Amino acid sequence: MHDRALGPQVFQILLSLADADLHGYAIIGDVRERTGGRMRLTASTLYAVLKRLLDQGWIEELAAPAGAPESRRRCYRITRLGREAGRAEAARLETLAAMARSKRWLPRSRPSRG
Repeated sequence: MHDRALGPQVFQILLSLADADLHGYAIIGDVRERTGGRMRLTASTLYAVLKRLLDQGWIEELAAPAGAPESRRRCYRITRLGREAGRAEAARLETLAAMARSKRWLPRSRPSRG
């Protein structure tokens, strides 16, 4: 899969595509909203990362439907490899958080109430 940490932009873009196919502007907005504005992707950063993800086979570009009002916008979909990479990164981050909790750098997790 991948043997090193994903950059924060890569991880956030994969998270954006986890539930829906999105175009670039929608990805930028989703990341900004989900991070509470702490991460603001520029168009140049976004498209550089998207190119890398396309080259790695972690996302794919979708053809816009003919005659669609936004036919010039390119949409992206996460692939099986991208989903695996995102899940592996989430597990890596979870392990790091557990280590930080063991050293009292983070509060202990509380069981969710259902």
